[in-house]
Amino acid sequence: MNTDHRSGCPINLSLEVFGDRWSLIILRDMIFGSRRHFRELLNGSIEGIASNILADRLKRLMELGMLTKADDPSHKQKAIYSLTEMAISLVPILAHLGAWGRVWLPVTEELSIRAELLEKGGPPMWEEFMDDLRHEHLGAPARASGPTVRAILQAGYEAVVARKALGAVRDPA
Repeated sequence: MNTDHRSGCPINLSLEVFGDRWSLIILRDMIFGSRRHFRELLNGSIEGIASNILADRLKRLMELGMLTKADDPSHKQKAIYSLTEMAISLVPILAHLGAWGRVWLPVTEELSIRAELLEKGGPPMWEEFMDDLRHEHLGAPARASGPTVRAILQAGYEAVVARKALGAVRDPA
């Protein structure tokens, strides 16, 4: 057992990876938001991560084997981050975490619709999502047909936003 860890308990070890405020947020933004560049992760986070914290967490996630980094062929000064299988395998955990949060915490409808759709889609949807991510990040073959799971989740989000905007126009407070 590595003496740098408090114990060999799997829950403790998992918390040593994800117990900080930002690691899961970064992975969430990469998985659900398709953000793969430093600037996209920095500017796209609604939680407002600081650049030094983002750089530190990206480095840590790479050291843990959850991310890889490569030069972006479209821009000499950019790097592109990719999820590894280790990170992709978190999809079911994130689905469960989102489902729990929807029940017990004060979520907003537009930010929880993806969790609701993933919960309703269950393991078959999670497997499709992981296959989509493997294609996007690892170069695995694409699924046979149909929209990506991310596209389905995004469409659900956009439908809620549009419905709320229409409701606000009809009923100005």
